[in-house]
Amino acid sequence: MRLLLLVNSSASSVTPRARVVIQKALSADHDVRSAETSRRGHASRLAQGAAAEGLDVVVVLGGDGTINEAANGLVGSSTALGVLPGGSTNVFARTIGMTNDPVEATGELLAALAAGEIETVQLGQVNGRYFLFHLGAGFDAAVVAEVEKRAAVKRYLGSAMFVASAASTWAVGVDRRHPWFTLRHPPATDGGPPTEADDGIDGLFAICLNTGPYTFLGSRPLDLLPGLRLGAYGHRGDGHRGDRHGTDRPGRGGDRQEPGGLGVIVFDGISLRTLLGVTLTALRGRTDPLSRSRHVWAERGAREVELVANRPLPYQVDGDYLGEADRLVVRCVPDALRLVLPLTSP
Repeated sequence: MRLLLLVNSSASSVTPRARVVIQKALSADHDVRSAETSRRGHASRLAQGAAAEGLDVVVVLGGDGTINEAANGLVGSSTALGVLPGGSTNVFARTIGMTNDPVEATGELLAALAAGEIETVQLGQVNGRYFLFHLGAGFDAAVVAEVEKRAAVKRYLGSAMFVASAASTWAVGVDRRHPWFTLRHPPATDGGPPTEADDGIDGLFAICLNTGPYTFLGSRPLDLLPGLRLGAYGHRGDGHRGDRHGTDRPGRGGDRQEPGGLGVIVFDGISLRTLLGVTLTALRGRTDPLSRSRHVWAERGAREVELVANRPLPYQVDGDYLGEADRLVVRCVPDALRLVLPLTSP
């Protein structure tokens, strides 16, 4: 195969030695060239170029932000995305089952390529920008904005930096008393029964999940909607998971499994009791960590929602802060991206 190894050399886990070892390993069986990102948005343009040339796979060695940019450059093309964990948290790589070490993960990627483990998966989209695992708006995005102001410290502190930024943002950075936005479903066109969100859900913090978990704290997944996975491996209508190696597997015979839509969560209150209660319950692996809080609304299988801001609304995708907006339109986009999945993918 023809591969582009796309490297963010400033990412937390990327070292010169690891880069050399990874390129040699990939080159043993494939035609590989490498490129390095140098600025925001560069990964997307490099990935677009690789797709235009007809390369088979763009392998990204970097953090979630670099992987997100590359994915946006590959959407709708026949060029697949392969991911190697090079950042501080590596949510997406770990979510799809990659080992959280770039050199070890290279072996997993090579095994997946040899076995032809490339699937077409759904993505989320907000105001034209695609996301792999989640969109965060309101309090969540305000925390990410604070973390990005201290990018050099993040490289060394990892999850501890997010916890510290969340505490300081909660204490002095946001208005916790007045709703930041209203979440609504678009007007129904199928004549279905109205839902609570049709009248609007006021909130301070929203998460739209394309897959779970929401993030990791150290080695522990923070899984707010357990069982939510990429559309190709989500829950079928009968409540059972599609068998990745059975008839539900896209492109391998049998009936194609329909993508599972997005998980949507809205917090209408962000008291310490609410945030800590949900976090601790999720970290303990409870099957429904949101059920005990009356300040949280959630649904699965959403195809489209909109967030209408009461004041400028910060938002982030896959941990990359994008600024503020007056309105966010969030959609599920089926069959958006070809993705290399490890043999151990959940």
